[in-house]
Order: sequence, then C-alpha cells, then structure tokens
Amino acid sequence: MAKILDMPKLSPTMEEGVLSAWHKKEGDPVGVDDLLADVETDKATMEFRAFDAGTLLKILVPPGSQVKLGQPVAILGSPGEDVSAMTPQAAAPSAKPVEAAKPTETPKPVESPKPAETAKPEPTARPDTLAPPALRAPPVVNVLERTAYPAESARTGPAAGGRVMASPYVRKVARERGIDLQGAQGTGPGGRVVPADLESMRPPASQPAAPLARLPPPAAPGALALDEPEVRPLSPMRKTIARRLTESKATVPHFYLTIDVDASELVKLRERINEELAASSADKSDEQDRPMRISLNDLLIKACAVGLVRVPECNASFTPEAILVHRRVDISVAVAIPDGLVTPVVRRADQKSVVAIAREVRELASRARARRLKPEEMQDGTFSISNLGMFGIDDFAAVINPPEGAILAVGQVRNVPVVADGAVVPGKRLAMTLSCDHRVVDGAVGAAFLAELRRLVEHPLRVLSG
Repeated sequence: MAKILDMPKLSPTMEEGVLSAWHKKEGDPVGVDDLLADVETDKATMEFRAFDAGTLLKILVPPGSQVKLGQPVAILGSPGEDVSAMTPQAAAPSAKPVEAAKPTETPKPVESPKPAETAKPEPTARPDTLAPPALRAPPVVNVLERTAYPAESARTGPAAGGRVMASPYVRKVARERGIDLQGAQGTGPGGRVVPADLESMRPPASQPAAPLARLPPPAAPGALALDEPEVRPLSPMRKTIARRLTESKATVPHFYLTIDVDASELVKLRERINEELAASSADKSDEQDRPMRISLNDLLIKACAVGLVRVPECNASFTPEAILVHRRVDISVAVAIPDGLVTPVVRRADQKSVVAIAREVRELASRARARRLKPEEMQDGTFSISNLGMFGIDDFAAVINPPEGAILAVGQVRNVPVVADGAVVPGKRLAMTLSCDHRVVDGAVGAAFLAELRRLVEHPLRVLSG
C-alpha cells in the first residue's frame, strides 16, 4: 500500500530544510536505508534515507525546494500502484525553490499630498486683508521643496505680486536651459512651474538652450535612483544563526574582559614544534602519515583547556534551576564556511596533545566546509574559541554560544615596541577578549581565568605539561 514520505527531523534544531538533490527518480526501487535525497539543514547537509522498501512512485518537491518539517516530499508504494488519489492531498504548496526568489521591485516613493490637492476652497472665505492678523491662514510649506507660499494662493491660483512658484530643481534646470521663469504660469498646483512646463518654454535668442541629453531625468522630489539589490534567500543555516544569536544577545547578559599578553614565547614554541614535526616526518613517503603543522590556535585551544581545568567556574552553563559546572572540557571552535559559521567541538581537549588537537581541528574544519559534519559533532560544547587573527583583526568581542557560559575572541599576533628592563625593544602582543554570561561567570571569576591563561601563554611549556 502506498504511503506518503514526510520530511524527517534530521537534526535536533531543524524546523525546515532545503532538499538539495534527489538520489532516486520516479520508478526506481527503494530498499530500507537507501539514500533518497540530500537535505541541507540548519547544521549541515544530511542524508535522507528510506525507512521502508518499495518503489518511488511520485516526487512531490523538486530539487532546491525549501521544505518544512513533516511536509510531504514523495510517495512510496508498489510498482504500478495508482496514487492519483493521494497526490492532491500530498501536494506541498508551501515547498518553493530557493532559487525562485526574485529581486523585488524597489518601491517607488509615495509623493506627499500637495497642499492644493488636500485643501478645499471655502465658499464663504473672506479676503485675507479683512481677517484679523491672528486669524489669517499661515503659510503652507511644501517640505519636499522647502518652498513656502501663502495658503490662499495654493487654493486659488498663482501667487500675488508676480512671484514665480517653482522648486529648486525646476529653477536649476531652467538656468541650465537659459529659461527666464519671470512671469511664467505653471500647470502645477497654485500655478507652480513643474519640469514638464519647461519643455514648452523657449529661451531668449541670445541664450542658446542647453542640450536636453545633458539634463537628468525628472524625478519626484526627494527620490533617489537606486540600483536593485541582489536578493540572497536565507539558507536554513543563516536563519538559525540569526535566531540563535538574536536570542543570545537578547537573553544573555554579556560583559567583556580583555587582556593583551606577551606572545613571543608562544610563537617560538610553535616554531620549535613544527621544526621537530618536519624533521621526524622527513623520511615518510605517505602524505597521510605525516604529522601536520600546528597553529597558534591549536596551542590556544590546549591553553584554554588547561585553564578551564584550573578555573572550572568558567567551564559552566546556566539553567533556570542551577548552574552546571562541567567535569568535561569540550571546546567549540568557530569555523567560517560560505553559508555562515559552525562550531565543531574538540572533545576532552584537556586530555589531548597539541598535535592531536591540531589533527582533529583540521579534520573537523575540512568536513565543516564540505557540510559533512554530524549534528552531534557540533553540540554540547562547554566553552568556545573564535579566532580572527588570520584575517588581520587585532581584537574583537564575540557573541556567546548558548548554553555555554563564555567565549574567547582571539586577534592576531602584533609586532609592537614594548618596554623591557627600561628599554624599548621589539615585541609580540596578542589581544584576547572573554565574553561572559554574567548569570554564570562573575567579573572576578572571568579575571581569574584570563590571569591563568596569561600565565600559560607567556610560559607555554606549562601548556604542554598541563
């Protein structure tokens, strides 16, 4: 008997996904656990596999469609089974191709009603000269053109005394064309001269008219000629990033602590380790077996892990009932990918060597960029590190990744002059900012963690022995 296949929940936070590709076509046989489609979720590209065997009778959504959780995507049944009666009820009108989004037309500015169009003549209106001064109608001001004129002239016709009613734009065009507006009678409200009136006016013979091609096209006052923006539909990942970070800043009371440490010994240690790794792997022919080079970020992950063991109050999370101080040190590492940002987790970082951490981070980052991380590899971290030093950033403050209680933002190592023993010498400095959830981490606790981190960075052999 035919059955409708719904979009399954492929990650704990998934609410919708983009069905990026079908691996089966209509009429293909399907076995249990066969790969049906790839689904781009808020975390990664996941595999949608079959729970039942049968034949794929009908595909209800095309590749590239954005599909809600539980929405019908296909019909599975026996070969040749008639599913025409099921198709209307399984139709998915809300599934829409992501590529179908088109740039919306830039809305045209709505012109404000002109005074002459809104003011209605009063049959019994007395002449302005007969009214007491306090009761005379105030000037009507066109805020778009910054031109004031008496209310009566706005109702009845051109201004008294031969005053020409024209906006600064019309006057500018008239000057460029050599048109004298004195005495001109416009077709606009109250006898105002509008751009169209200039076409019927001729300049004096002594002043040749400027060529029309050099004039800007008439536009509504205040309107700007704007190019249409490129419209990029939000991916499930970008929607999740927007929602989670908005919730974080709105609900988590952030405060920030910044230190600037001497990174010269850390840089030297990294160079020595990489030299030893290169020497030990010189005789290995298999590239896969060669130890990789470690980065400063790998050393900082290890330093943070040791620091969290020594100051466990920073390795904590907030819940409405209690503060959870974790016994494990699982560090989330921010990795930039084309769609946004993911945070794969290095488990038990305090128990791993720097080389093991480097190898694991490289492998996790590679799969993150390929959208092949598993959901459990991006969950349940206890502390985060975000490093933008490779982009030339000196320092910044990061947004906490709930439910974690803190995140460390790391800048680049800067070559700066420093004072040592009363003399100015070349130095290397590294700025780090700790963003803390004030419900979990107090200022003194955050300061204690950064003090411990400073000791580890400035004496990095303690990182290896820790």
